[in-house]
Amino acid sequence: MAAKQKRSEAGASYNEFKEYEGRRYTGMKIGRSHNWIYDAGQWTEKKITPDLWQISYAVTKRRKGKAPEGSGVPVGTAYHWYIVAHQNVEKLNANEYTTSLFGLKFKVAHKRAGTEKWSATPRTQRKRMIQFLRDTIRDLEASDDAMPLEATATDAPARTSKPAARRPARTAPKRGIKHPPSMLKRVRRRRAAR
Repeated sequence: MAAKQKRSEAGASYNEFKEYEGRRYTGMKIGRSHNWIYDAGQWTEKKITPDLWQISYAVTKRRKGKAPEGSGVPVGTAYHWYIVAHQNVEKLNANEYTTSLFGLKFKVAHKRAGTEKWSATPRTQRKRMIQFLRDTIRDLEASDDAMPLEATATDAPARTSKPAARRPARTAPKRGIKHPPSMLKRVRRRRAAR
């Protein structure tokens, strides 16, 4: 009975208004996370330039575990996400590669169940994507290679060694996945008072 009551309370909190940086929202609380299992899907890629590929991926994803009773949006609700990520790949043999994806996903718009209207017009969606990319570029430009690094993934191991004098060490999330430096968060260290 206690577990059912806890799930019911989680469902109620999902639908309550919350505030983030002066903006009201509903849904999952900032800082919480989802875990999904993806069915076997099809990833298609087409080479556009020597370094640019167009990709498409379609699959059904399933929640790992169960959603709290009464939580979430109605069946039929749709979302438009924009993803900026690193895909790290290593060739195993002639036909197989390991792959991992690590990055950011930004909600561009949503469509409520039972309607065909998106929450933002195509023009507004495009403006939102441009602003997201500008913010991402600004964050990358503001990062300083000389600063010590800390992995942005929540499962990153603690630093076990001191960084080299000239070039700071970079830590990567566990499970042997090596993320490119631009996906690692810089940590500013205060200088000791003299």
